[in-house]
Amino acid sequence: MTLRLPDEQARELEAVARVDETTVSDAVRTAIGDHIEARRNDREFQARIRRILDEERAVLERLAK
Repeated sequence: MTLRLPDEQARELEAVARVDETTVSDAVRTAIGDHIEARRNDREFQARIRRILDEERAVLERLAK
């Protein structure tokens, strides 16, 4: 996976990782994990997931006939 960041954001991320005594890759993995966990706990996001699942299920059921 390649992640392209604006130069300033990349420098800031490198600085944060250095201060946290971790790698940039670990800092990014942690941020992604935190973001996913926040979405799991977001009721509106979960409601949108359920709506999309219902829509996709209906399409798949039609295709299976």
